Amino acid sequence: MDQAAAQRRLRAISGHLINSSGEPSRARNSTSSPTQLQQNSFTVYQGYSVVLPEKLQTGKWNVYRSARFPLKLVTRFPDHPDIGTLHDNFVHGVESFRDYKYLGTRIRDDGTVGEYKWMTYGETSTARTAIGSGLVCNGIPQGASVGLYFINRPEWIIVDHACSAYSYVSVPLYDTLGPDAVNYIVNHADVQAIFCLPQTLDIILSFLSQIPSVRLIVVVDGVDEKMPSLPVTAGVKIVSYSKLLQQGRSNVQPFRPPKPEDVFTICYTSGTTGTPKGVVLTHKNMIANVAGFNTNVPFNPSDIYISYLPLAHIYERANQVALAYYGVAVGFYQGDNLKLMDDLAVLRPTIFCSVPRLYNRIYAGIMNAVKTSGALREKLFTTAFNSKMQAIANGKKPSPIWDRLVFNKIKARVGGRVRFMGSGASPLSPDVMTFLRVCFGCEVIEGYGMTETSCVISAMNPGDNLTGHVGSPNASCEIKLVDVPEMNYTSDDLPYPRGEICVRGPIIFQGYYKDDLQTRDVIDEDGWFHTGDIGLWLPSGRLKIIDRKKNIFKLAQGEYIAPEKIENVYAKCKFVAQCFVYGDSFNASLVAVISVDQDSLRAGHHQTAFRCLLPSYEDLEQLCRDPRARAAVLADLDAIGREAKLRGFEFVKAVTLVPEPFTLENGLLTPTFKIKRPQAKSYFSKAIADMYAELAASDPDSKKGL
Repeated sequence: MDQAAAQRRLRAISGHLINSSGEPSRARNSTSSPTQLQQNSFTVYQGYSVVLPEKLQTGKWNVYRSARFPLKLVTRFPDHPDIGTLHDNFVHGVESFRDYKYLGTRIRDDGTVGEYKWMTYGETSTARTAIGSGLVCNGIPQGASVGLYFINRPEWIIVDHACSAYSYVSVPLYDTLGPDAVNYIVNHADVQAIFCLPQTLDIILSFLSQIPSVRLIVVVDGVDEKMPSLPVTAGVKIVSYSKLLQQGRSNVQPFRPPKPEDVFTICYTSGTTGTPKGVVLTHKNMIANVAGFNTNVPFNPSDIYISYLPLAHIYERANQVALAYYGVAVGFYQGDNLKLMDDLAVLRPTIFCSVPRLYNRIYAGIMNAVKTSGALREKLFTTAFNSKMQAIANGKKPSPIWDRLVFNKIKARVGGRVRFMGSGASPLSPDVMTFLRVCFGCEVIEGYGMTETSCVISAMNPGDNLTGHVGSPNASCEIKLVDVPEMNYTSDDLPYPRGEICVRGPIIFQGYYKDDLQTRDVIDEDGWFHTGDIGLWLPSGRLKIIDRKKNIFKLAQGEYIAPEKIENVYAKCKFVAQCFVYGDSFNASLVAVISVDQDSLRAGHHQTAFRCLLPSYEDLEQLCRDPRARAAVLADLDAIGREAKLRGFEFVKAVTLVPEPFTLENGLLTPTFKIKRPQAKSYFSKAIADMYAELAASDPDSKKGL
């Protein structure tokens, strides 16, 4: 059935016409139930996207919507349309799952680590009321901003629920942000109360005179007797979390429920340049996003989730809203990523959401263990992997013998019970996704989203065995691809239309806080949010991310480069832990700084990978400086680039190897693990200059692109 016929079929089934705003007008003779409509749209569109009978004024760009709800955008949970705010959502969770375990931690009051100890939904509700009442009793007015300046733990969730119940605006502060950024955000958002830890209290006190809006500081794990005393003239009270709880319990205040249109958070994106931008999100935004996505991937009260992704990031915030709706138990990690695998083994979660950076490490660790396990075990793994992969690809049930012989040991690394893995924040390699599905035997879903869209824009459908895409639109939004002529991406491209991904619907943020200019830069007059990402539509309406508009630059010969695309290709190199690709309009070639995988580099220098006998380096820095090591890594990058069909000018021509990783602490990564390009350029300026000087010496015409 062609596209036009499919559209006519949809309209005939539904009895609806969709007007120019993308919203359905009243049906004249509609008798189909929502279930029937979903079944029919699955039949016609194979369960991914539908093309609406709407065109922009140019008549060029199609508008796509989820095939699961083709007639309208989802704004609330279909089973509970009365839930309009995050407060409503948690009240639903408490009423439905009061005695179910909810928040768990291994950290004891004395700082020791043991088995997980749990608070129920009912106990969390009581604590939420006490904290909110305590804020009211301390004079924090309704609508005020409340800062959360500590890592994931039960108190974070309790304070967030209190903010929703008493109409406060939560302002997450990354614990890894430097003092300057925290100072800026607290002032910019007019924060009146801050929850922090003893170790972050000192940071706040160091610039207390510069944040005049702050009236109350609450120290989680703080001891009242050790609270610093401030002069009355400071106008700031410092209390422990336990004291605030006690104050609230002694003077319980009625809820001050928010409206759906009220702001629930100002979520600051660290960005890669300039000062952080405050993304203003309403209760309606977040409920719509979570309701739209979770019609596709429901959880249940028997599930257990591990929380370690930063709660200051929208990815984890959205997860928490969904978990509370379904009554899921949330266990928190110890706060140390190096101990995460131990936490997983003890908690044994059924839901595990992460980012490609960790999945890549799991993949590399397992593959390295396989390759060093001996020829017989490596052959057994390869046979088991190929057999199971083939069965999954054909929609068949794999033989259980492979799990017993090989994969159960791998599953045990994440507790042995994971039934759902989610990936977001950056692209996941198709190879790694296939690896996860085979080894862990569970549903692996990749999603795509942004803070400005309240999280999920699109996500894969369960059971979809095709990799290399980010699925269909969230049922709460519409997507179009707009031409980017300077990058040669257009709606007329064959075999698939390509362009900048633009999103519209109830999930779109209200704007950047106190910044109308940057808001107008990304939201056009028709309400479309321009993501800066380049996508294409695969058959059946799957969305694929192929490029990045925001970080493109020109080489000297005029070719446009999208460095993130190239970095994702080179991430497959066994020597690469992290990669920063650089180029500019003054040079015709790309160069790269490689943070090396130390184990692979050390192993490679003992093997034939370097095709020469290098000295027995004990000093990794010395090994990284050896030109033969750099040449070997560059050769491996070239082979991977050819396999990925990179264009000639997309290959890096020189590399610098560094032993240190790109981290939040050295200022090279954002809290969502994206490279801060201007900072990386400055940090590695000498290395970049040296690489270009080396290229110029070997080829005087290299700067001209000849």
